[in-house]
Amino acid sequence: MAKLIHAMVRVRDIARSKEFYGDILGCQESHRMDFPLFTLVYLREPESGFEVELTLNKDQTHPYTHGTGYGHLAFCADDLEAVHELCELRGFTPGAIKTLATTNGAARFFFVSDPDGYKIEVLKKGGHYQ
Repeated sequence: MAKLIHAMVRVRDIARSKEFYGDILGCQESHRMDFPLFTLVYLREPESGFEVELTLNKDQTHPYTHGTGYGHLAFCADDLEAVHELCELRGFTPGAIKTLATTNGAARFFFVSDPDGYKIEVLKKGGHYQ
């Protein structure tokens, strides 16, 4: 059986990306590898062990395009409002907190873009979202 271990995103500023994934979403640097042409930084979410791999291509001079296939990464938080406020305080401009109710339950969430424009969904922890 295969185990899901990480998702990779290409970034232009490792420090700014570490602020977003680390300070706001609670991921901690677990490993770093520096090569002549690129650097890999792994940020681990401590509860699940899942990692976001930040890839910095040292010769990249313009923003990456995300195409039409990328959707989003999702995180859940005990205190959705606190994460939303922290995003605002750090200048990440989160969308409004929304509620989506179905016959199977409800979800409270908001979307925010990371420093490189990748969409991140933050959900209130509970029910299916653990």
